[in-house]
Amino acid sequence: MKVIIGLGNPGKKYEDTRHNAGFMAIDKISDKWGIPVTQNKFRALVGEGRIEGEKVLLVKPQTYMNLSGESVAEALKFYKLIPDDLVVIYDDLDLPTGHLRLREKGSAGGHNGIKSMIQHLGTQEFKRIKVGISRPEPGRSVSDYVLNTFPVAERADIQEAVSLTADACAMWTRESFLKVMNHYNSLKK
Repeated sequence: MKVIIGLGNPGKKYEDTRHNAGFMAIDKISDKWGIPVTQNKFRALVGEGRIEGEKVLLVKPQTYMNLSGESVAEALKFYKLIPDDLVVIYDDLDLPTGHLRLREKGSAGGHNGIKSMIQHLGTQEFKRIKVGISRPEPGRSVSDYVLNTFPVAERADIQEAVSLTADACAMWTRESFLKVMNHYNSLKK
């Protein structure tokens, strides 16, 4: 089983905010592959199904971003899985809006959701798909910026990134993550 985790904050208030790029990707995967993400388990919304024959678990932690690792650790423990079985999708300030960067491991890079994942999984070695949301203009609060919605001018870019993320996750069900990473990191906008 492969576990695909999207990071974000629960509730209508945060629905289409920059910080919820991971949730947006899970919603796209759910729609594309007909996997409802409606079960309440592990302090998350989860859905089990198949993508190209591979059993997958889609996870949207409901613990708020800064505690995401608690929920993910519970799910892995329940299914007796290891960090190598998962990929985490989340927003990245250091990438232009709509760009993707896939990594097999790494530090938190200041992202509190990833800090929580590292803390609760006990490792930095888990796959990531970073969805670019750009940085705020100088003088603007980062927390205000990430908790606001995408402006109209950026919505097509973020929707394209979310679609590419769904495609990358599908490719991972049949190929090594290294191959997926090499393919999607080489795409130019």
